[in-house]
Amino acid sequence: MDDRVIMDNLLSVVKGNCGLLMHGTIESSTPNVREAFKSSLNDALQIQNEIYSQMSQRGWYTTQQAEQQKINQAKQKFSTQQQQQFK
Repeated sequence: MDDRVIMDNLLSVVKGNCGLLMHGTIESSTPNVREAFKSSLNDALQIQNEIYSQMSQRGWYTTQQAEQQKINQAKQKFSTQQQQQFK
């Protein structure tokens, strides 16, 4: 296995952990448990960012610049959905 595959696997695992920790934070029934999940989530997000940054610097994780029109469409869609949910 080369470094790129290893880092890609690490990124996938950390992303999965972030999802689990986010759900744990949301579903926590007590402040202490919520804070424990939230703290772990913040740590995992930092690790995810570090892995992503290293991969990006090496050219292993490239992104494309979004077109302003598509950004505006997504904002409008989200805003409309949000307004409908809170009616």
